[in-house]
Amino acid sequence: MTPPPGILISAPSSGTGKTTVMLGLLRALSEDGLKVQPFKSGPDYIDPAFHHAAARRAAYNLDTWAMPPDLAGGIAVQSEGAEIVVAEGSMGLFDGVATRGENGFGSSAETALMMGWPVVLVIDVGGQAQSAAATALGFKSYNPDLPFAGVILNRCASPRHERLARLGMDQAGINVLGVLPRRGDLTLPERHLGLIQAVEHPDLEEAIKGYADFLRKHVDLQAIKSAAKAGAPKTGSLPKPPAQRIALARDAAFSFTYPHLLTGWRNAGAEVLPFSPLADEPPAPDADLVWLPGGYPELHAGTLAGNTNYLSGLRQHAASKPVHGECGGYMALGKTLIDKDGHAHEMAGLLGLVTSYEKRKFHLGYRQATLLAPMLGFEAGSRLRGHEFHYTTILEEPDAPLAQVGDADGNAVPETGSIKGNVTGTFFHLIAEASKGQDK
Repeated sequence: MTPPPGILISAPSSGTGKTTVMLGLLRALSEDGLKVQPFKSGPDYIDPAFHHAAARRAAYNLDTWAMPPDLAGGIAVQSEGAEIVVAEGSMGLFDGVATRGENGFGSSAETALMMGWPVVLVIDVGGQAQSAAATALGFKSYNPDLPFAGVILNRCASPRHERLARLGMDQAGINVLGVLPRRGDLTLPERHLGLIQAVEHPDLEEAIKGYADFLRKHVDLQAIKSAAKAGAPKTGSLPKPPAQRIALARDAAFSFTYPHLLTGWRNAGAEVLPFSPLADEPPAPDADLVWLPGGYPELHAGTLAGNTNYLSGLRQHAASKPVHGECGGYMALGKTLIDKDGHAHEMAGLLGLVTSYEKRKFHLGYRQATLLAPMLGFEAGSRLRGHEFHYTTILEEPDAPLAQVGDADGNAVPETGSIKGNVTGTFFHLIAEASKGQDK
């Protein structure tokens, strides 16, 4: 397959407006009649749903720390049939971890190099003018091998501000692809894990249309399309399913799934059977596996605790067949979940886990795990890579540990997950199995 040309939207740091640029660009190019393939660099599992809504095409994560080359190649193949790729970076362009993973350190720059995509840097010029060019020049020259398309200047206060900022870019030899005036109404709603979920946005379609109109007025779309380049063709494969019939919790409480997993499972012929715990739906009784992904069960704990059809169906399944929960799903499989107001809610009770959102503590980062028991089709001893992102505190975790878990540097973390009978749970979100022979 000859890959389509692509670009990667990045920034010097978080909070510069690159997600707004990303969504507007995806929709504007789609409105121009192009088939646009979105990607997200890094382990963020919220943004791809927004990308899907903007491009009307499934979005996928690419991750140089967590993904072996074969998986990264298999995900890259998902752009087949697209005419242009637009990827969004995470954090700052060169930000990653200290210890090398499968393909690198997890930076957006590595993703761009791996895929051959030039970088478009979104710079917040608020509070500066010509000085923004020094930032752009530093990013352009930091790695001379990284293709650099140019910059989009965001939050420009006035025509005079724009003239001064452009003057600095001209003197530095930096291509300006667009200048976005300062607007206070372009931010997406957020909560404790960043953006709210796409399915919760009160009027996501109208917001994306607004972003597209804004980008069309202030960004040179033709220059963006001309800057896009294709790298070398990639090959690979997606993950195989852990079962034939997989009941997947899917609603506002359970929505964080990595798209490459579900696509791989479906491509291999597995049936993914969505059900909504919030709507008091039980998992399909003939499912081989029930999987509760991450999400925001702490915001819906009272409803989940009272939904007897969901709970009885889940417990009946767990009596003879496997159930797995990730992060929020792990919390929902436990004994008790304490919400932010200190109210205790009884969960499924399939594990002895007691968690509290009242006692908030931030847990963030890559995770590497060696399984002590089977999980999701992986045998004991399998080494997995994933990502953890939550504010919940464990008060009790009495069941047998599921895995030995460490951070990106291999330092042990206490969130080992649990196993009890047919039920397993982890706080890390699974991304991939580690390459054979990869250092722990």
